[in-house]
Amino acid sequence: MSNILHQPVLLSEAIKVLCVDPDAYYIDGTFGRGGHSKAILAQLSAQGRLLALDKDPEAITYAQAHFDTDPRFMVQYTSFSQMAEIVKQQGMEGKVKGILLDLGVSSPQLDNAARGFSFSENGVLDMRMNNQQGETAAEWLQTAKQEDITWVLKYYGEERFAKRIATAIVAYRQQNPITDTKTLVAIIQQAIPVKEKHKHPATRSFQAIRIYINKELQELETVLAESMQILSPQGRLAIISFHSLEDRIVKHFFKKLVQGVDPFPADFPIQDVCLNKQARYIGKLYRANKQELNNNPRSRSAIMRVVEKL
Repeated sequence: MSNILHQPVLLSEAIKVLCVDPDAYYIDGTFGRGGHSKAILAQLSAQGRLLALDKDPEAITYAQAHFDTDPRFMVQYTSFSQMAEIVKQQGMEGKVKGILLDLGVSSPQLDNAARGFSFSENGVLDMRMNNQQGETAAEWLQTAKQEDITWVLKYYGEERFAKRIATAIVAYRQQNPITDTKTLVAIIQQAIPVKEKHKHPATRSFQAIRIYINKELQELETVLAESMQILSPQGRLAIISFHSLEDRIVKHFFKKLVQGVDPFPADFPIQDVCLNKQARYIGKLYRANKQELNNNPRSRSAIMRVVEKL
C-alpha cells in the first residue's frame, strides 16, 4: 500500500509562502508520503534543514526508505503535538523559519481498507493514525455510552442525526460487535431518514469518530499554542485544513495573534503598539485552483491559512 499515489494539496502555494530562506530550518509536521517535504527540500541549500514528523508508522517507513540519504532531512516518529519538545531536543528553538501542517488524511491511509478510514471499502474498523497504540474505533464503539457517541457525532461530525445513529449503534452492538467498516456504514445508512445529495451518509460520522479516536483537535490546539515559540522572527506558519472545525480553530488562533492577545475592551483608548501583536497575515486564505481540483478532487475542501511571526 505504500505505493498508492498521494498528491500533496496546495503544493505550489505552500512552498511559495513557506520557503523564503534556503539556508534556514523548516518543519513538515505531517509528513504523510513526503510530497510537501520533497518540494521543501528542493528549495533548500546545503545549509538548510528539514525536520519531518508523523505518527503513522507506515509514513515513517516510507520516509526512511526514500529520504534518509539526504543529510538535510531528519524524520521523527511522533505526533506534531510533540513538536516543541523535539525542536528543543534538536536545539532548533526560535530558529525555525517555516512550519507546515497538512491536517488531511493521506491517500494511502484512505485507500488502504485495512486502516478503517474509508466508508467505500470494507475493512477492519481501526481509524488510528498510529495503528500501533491506542483504542480502535471498534473498541470505542463497543463500550462508549450512547450519549457520548451522540456528542462525538454531533460535535466532531456536525451530524444532525447524531442521536438516531448513536441509538442504532448501541442497539446493534447488543446483538453483535461492530468490527468492520461495512457494518458501521449499514447501521448509519439505516438510521438516517434523509440523504444529502452528493454526500455519502457515513461521511460525517466517519469524520467524527476518526477525529475523536486520534484526538486531532486537541493535538492541533497544542501545536498552535507552542508555534510562536518554535518560530524565528519572520518565521511562517502554514496550515492546511479540510473541515470547518479545524479551520475555525486555526482562524481564531491566527486572528488573536494578528490583532493582539491582550484582552483590552474594544473602546479602550490604547495605542496599537501596545496590543502585543505577534503575527501578520500572509495573504488571506488559499484554495485549490481549477487545475488542481480536476487533478485531485480531494483538494476541494482544502483551505490554507498563513501567518508570519513579528
